[in-house]
Amino acid sequence: MMRLIPDVHLEQQQKLMITPELRQAIAILQMSSIELSEYLRQELEENPVLELKEDEDSHESHENEEISRAEDNSPLEVEWWEYLLDSSDVGYTGRAQRDDRTNTFEQNMTVAPTLHEHLLFQLHVSMTSEEEQHIGSFLIGSIDDNGYLRITLEDAAASLDKSVERVAEVLELVQKFEPHGVGARDLSECLLLQLKYTGRLCPEIERIISHYLDDLGRGRLAKIAATLRISVKEVQRMADVIRTLDPKPGRQYAGVNDVRYLVPDVTVEKVNGEYIILVNDGNSPRLMVSQVYRDMLSQPGLYSAETKQYVDERLNSAYWLIKSIEHRRLTLYNTARCIVDAQTDFLEKGIKYMKPLNLKQIAKKVGVHESTISRVTNNKYIQTPQGVFELKYFFSSGIESLSGDSCSSLGIKRMIKEIIAEEDEQSPWSDQHISDTLRNRGYQISRRTVTKYRLELGIESTTKRKRY
Repeated sequence: MMRLIPDVHLEQQQKLMITPELRQAIAILQMSSIELSEYLRQELEENPVLELKEDEDSHESHENEEISRAEDNSPLEVEWWEYLLDSSDVGYTGRAQRDDRTNTFEQNMTVAPTLHEHLLFQLHVSMTSEEEQHIGSFLIGSIDDNGYLRITLEDAAASLDKSVERVAEVLELVQKFEPHGVGARDLSECLLLQLKYTGRLCPEIERIISHYLDDLGRGRLAKIAATLRISVKEVQRMADVIRTLDPKPGRQYAGVNDVRYLVPDVTVEKVNGEYIILVNDGNSPRLMVSQVYRDMLSQPGLYSAETKQYVDERLNSAYWLIKSIEHRRLTLYNTARCIVDAQTDFLEKGIKYMKPLNLKQIAKKVGVHESTISRVTNNKYIQTPQGVFELKYFFSSGIESLSGDSCSSLGIKRMIKEIIAEEDEQSPWSDQHISDTLRNRGYQISRRTVTKYRLELGIESTTKRKRY
């Protein structure tokens, strides 16, 4: 019989512990410029040890301005000011005395109406009956941001305690509102409403939208032409008209007041033939440790043990925060420097000269782990002479040409797009032909890879690109 007895063993293990400070450093490394600025302002409010670091140049200029203002306050200058403030001057209009706060930038801004506000305005203008306005308001409230009615007439009639016929009459009035197509219950009705109120609806195009919309999307023009007993060219002409319609008319008013700001984290400028890297952290507050709290620790006996412990913890947190910010800035600079050095041809000539690059190559040059490069390039943007790009945009796979040169997948995609743009619309090139064309240029690309890249570019197949 086995006896269970307690025992004590001494064992040594080595493991990585993620401390709160290390977790904070990793989080700061992943922040964009706007996120970092907000985070630092929050830390500035919560940690009393931190304070803003004033710019020495601005401080000196402010002092010099005060001194010069005091020295130059001559009687002649005062007389001129009194003369200009005198409203009896014929050239004075009195506008200089207005308060600038009464004409602020916010007062000059306009707020675009939402889809529902736009529809309700048309409802109150066009419908005078209280019953129609009540039903119309309910229907407009049931329209989603895309412009589609998301309630059946039966459910609406039951909720309003009205007949289905009456609700249908009001819905028909709402469907006349702009943008045309709102209030539709499906895609076919949405397209037909747009054609109806723009005067382009005909029996043939109505039949195509009502019964052959799926075939049209799959490019089966010959099948539609044979069924309707019209020419394929005529079907294609009507298909071109349908493509001009908006399948989501309500999106014209969706998010019109949402303003998104994109602040590049890194700026690349060419100065005297050399690319200069600038880390854009000027909008973030400059932090420093208050001298008052540092002096508290150097004076033992004046404060209690609890106070000294609290100040010591706050100081350590502040020092670690400033160190993490500097580490982020340095890592971001080194990463951008390596990317710019590797993609000089892209900066000079364009996307077709983008070279293949991966995280491992940059991590080896910077001297950090790949995960660090992944974090520092996450949600970061760089402003270059070629435009503003996400840092991860420069990491892409590539192939080696027959001559030994390497080209990224982005460059291959641009070549495929240019080849398709030069094709004959009546006889578009197949993916195999595009593959052969790239092979003639020195790039060994299979047909399946061409198909993959074409789909990623959003380019349709040969059948759908063909024009009759």
